[in-house]
Amino acid sequence: MANSYLAEREYDERIALARRTVASREESLRILRRRYEVGAGSKLEMTQAQTLLAQARAAVEALDQDQAVNRHALAVLVGRPVEMASGPLQLSEVGPDQPLPAGLASELLVNRPDVIAAEHRLRAASANIAAARAAFFPNITLTAAGGTASAQLDGLFRGGSQAWSFTPSLDLPIFDGGRRDANLDLSLARRDIAVADYERTIQGAFRDVADALVQRRQLAARIADARDMLAALQERARLADLRFANGRSTYLEVQDAQRDLFETEQALVQLRRGYLASGVALYAALGGGVGDDASFPPPHQTLKEPAR
Repeated sequence: MANSYLAEREYDERIALARRTVASREESLRILRRRYEVGAGSKLEMTQAQTLLAQARAAVEALDQDQAVNRHALAVLVGRPVEMASGPLQLSEVGPDQPLPAGLASELLVNRPDVIAAEHRLRAASANIAAARAAFFPNITLTAAGGTASAQLDGLFRGGSQAWSFTPSLDLPIFDGGRRDANLDLSLARRDIAVADYERTIQGAFRDVADALVQRRQLAARIADARDMLAALQERARLADLRFANGRSTYLEVQDAQRDLFETEQALVQLRRGYLASGVALYAALGGGVGDDASFPPPHQTLKEPAR
């Protein structure tokens, strides 16, 4: 739902940008057509302006189509047509938000639905949850300064294959009911389906967090680069217009500058939507919250052991 909403806002802004571009290119075509009619311009310049205008109109039509598909998906999701608030969210004007605090504890992940479900399956198999967590759940910090992945988190995925490198250690038996001694051995414990499922779930949870943090860092850098590029292309387009107006260049230079500017404007909105979507993914990966007011009990308190 959140990603569909962000997509809707992306389409709003990209369509608004495309329509402004259409209006600007219509005016440019009007001027060049008039210049051609009075013998002050060439037919080539007029057709180049027509091409730019056609490209902008095609972009609007494609974006309108994509937005309609997204709205249909939203309607199916909520069971009725969705009324969006007026006014686009200015994705291209908003920079990366406040970074995550350093030192977020891995205990946050025990609140993930998949981890909770895996622990319930362990409990159904008469497993000791505290022992399973002690063995398979890395007790580390997830974030470093600036909200980047901590060295401890990166250390869980080492080597060229980025494979899981955490080595469990069984200090306590996982199972009771006559199976205590047999499951002091890690290789024997892993033969149990519930234990293997739990270990895979934990690995997936930490992988989700690591991937989301990397994605946010990379998207923030790409947004900064795109903004610098946009500023340069705006200046390039202004200078190209001046050079053409003063007869120092052809309209092809203007055409190239405007095309590159339009593509970068569109890409910046897409990047910003991607960055906000990565925040949604990170929120889910962390179990639904990181705020100071959120209460995340320590692992041994999240699921109480049944009375023996």
